[in-house]
Amino acid sequence: MTVSDVIVIGREALLVAALLAGPLLLGILLAGVLIGVIQAATSIQEMTLSFVPKLIFIVIALVLIGNWQIGVLTDYFERLFLLIPVMLQ
Repeated sequence: MTVSDVIVIGREALLVAALLAGPLLLGILLAGVLIGVIQAATSIQEMTLSFVPKLIFIVIALVLIGNWQIGVLTDYFERLFLLIPVMLQ
């Protein structure tokens, strides 16, 4: 196993992590900005007002894209497991 193989595996791991976390983080960011605008407009500064909608968004997003995320993760791990015999040579 060469250094370039390790770099390729690391790059793929970072790509998978970004694919898995990206949609959730982007959705939370948008929800936070929207709630922040509403809080600024109404002068309501309640912490639970920003936390609960983000939590609800995460649950809905995981229900909608959870299968896709699990598929991406299992595909990556299958590729890693198939590389084990090559790495041991």
